[in-house]
Amino acid sequence: MSCIALSVGLGNVWRFPFIALQNGGGAFLIPYLITLVLVGKPVYYLEMILGQFSSRGSLKVYDYAPIMRGVGFGQYIAIFFVAGYYSSLMALTLRYLIDSFYSTLPWSYCREEWGDMCIDSKYKDETPPTGGEVRKTSAEFYFVNIILREKDNIDDGIGVPNWTLALTLAFAWICISGVVFKGIKSSGKASYFLAIFPYVVMLILLIRALTLPGAFDGVLFFLTPQWDMVLDARVWYAAVTQVFFSLSICYGCIIMYASFNRFRHNIRRDCNIVTTLDTCTSMLSGIIIFGILGNLAHESNTSDIQSVVKEGPGLAFISYPDAISKFQAVPQVFSVLFFLMLFILGVGTNAGVFSTVITVICDRFTTVKRWIILVVTASVCYGFGLMYVTPGGQFMLSYIDFYGVTFVAIVLAIFELISVAWVYGVKNICRDIKFMLDVNTSIYYRICWSIITPLFITAVLIYMLVDYEPIQYNGVRYPEGFYALGWCISAVGISQLLIWGFYAAHSAGPDLSFGERFKKAFKPLPDWGPLDPKHLKEYKKFVSDQEILAVRRNGFWGKVYDNIFG
Repeated sequence: MSCIALSVGLGNVWRFPFIALQNGGGAFLIPYLITLVLVGKPVYYLEMILGQFSSRGSLKVYDYAPIMRGVGFGQYIAIFFVAGYYSSLMALTLRYLIDSFYSTLPWSYCREEWGDMCIDSKYKDETPPTGGEVRKTSAEFYFVNIILREKDNIDDGIGVPNWTLALTLAFAWICISGVVFKGIKSSGKASYFLAIFPYVVMLILLIRALTLPGAFDGVLFFLTPQWDMVLDARVWYAAVTQVFFSLSICYGCIIMYASFNRFRHNIRRDCNIVTTLDTCTSMLSGIIIFGILGNLAHESNTSDIQSVVKEGPGLAFISYPDAISKFQAVPQVFSVLFFLMLFILGVGTNAGVFSTVITVICDRFTTVKRWIILVVTASVCYGFGLMYVTPGGQFMLSYIDFYGVTFVAIVLAIFELISVAWVYGVKNICRDIKFMLDVNTSIYYRICWSIITPLFITAVLIYMLVDYEPIQYNGVRYPEGFYALGWCISAVGISQLLIWGFYAAHSAGPDLSFGERFKKAFKPLPDWGPLDPKHLKEYKKFVSDQEILAVRRNGFWGKVYDNIFG
């Protein structure tokens, strides 16, 4: 349930729809589903195995190949950035939740200063305008002008934090800290509510969205493949990043949660449940959003679904409120339920993200009390999150998401897979699964871990770098210095590979030559295996017995075959 609360969250309801819209709706769906099968599910299962088998967190788990410990440190930096901007989304959600108690929803009607290009979001029993221009809804004007007070560019800086959003951000961090205060026990109990309640509200919104005029056109746009865009490398890059973000793979979160499992727990079943539910939730939220966009296109008298709303991270805060405004009976009740749901999704996801951050620090500073680490870390994250509640906050969110999170996560994911599949070995990980779960690993997982998944991610990364264009926010370029700074941020995360790789080689043994220490850093530490002494003793005997029975193959291709299928 904790994994469901972590993986089924804002990545599905908030991020998936705007990524799909940016990449052509149906054009994005096929790469996303293919990526889910070839990357998402195999990596999710792999990380659950590593965490449960070793009972170690996202840094100590690399005891199986100490030279690769930099992967864990780099992922830790990325997850810290995620914790910062996730909480800012929760701050926006709380602001909308408070505004939902007005007698008339404040985003449901146009203000005079917004001019004739504004369409009331509230329910109207009238025909759409006949003009050819594309108009914007009051929900979009409200989000941009009232909530964000957004700037046209950040050439002169991002501005000062909005005091109302600063207060809601502080409350968000109090809630997150409260959930993880007692560790996995408190967050695990909370996950039952955090994982189930959102679906009740989403089903209500689905019914309402599909009954809006023009909704079918939007859903058709979402579900219809556009084959000419399927070959666009940027769409595949977006699909990979969305799978990473939605399932929370390659950030250390899944390893952390799985490390608290019972040693014999059936994680193969859990993996199938969570990944399937995650996909269904993304599809559900996509149908809701694009149904609403179809209605907006109908009201604007246009067939261009992509032109009716401002693309970007704010899409969910425009489309969902617009749909709620159209409820004829007590829309305030549905608004409160929806934004409460969105806030709960944020707590569920950010509790997992923040637990990963806290667990790593607690593992490194064992003498410091947990509550002190929690308060200090939450305060730092709060201060960092204030950047996102400024007039230029959405510029910074997109910026940090690309340079500090997604690009770093993809590069480190390649090395994570290489470290497991070829340094530790697919053969060995399958042996560990046999010992832990008493099941034989299928060819699907063996081929994906060793060949398909790392090559797939590498190819997407190469194509993205070849076709790279400086990122923009809603068509607006960032100041030139920001691009150099962005690559420096990426370099900090990726350089952890070299820093901790050299450290592992240096500390492998003082009496060895550098070459011998370097080779030793690729081998598991002596205590690698189950953390429980009884299981560790049984595991050592199991490994010894397997080595006696093993068939040795010579030559390069023989060793490759043995690693994958042995």
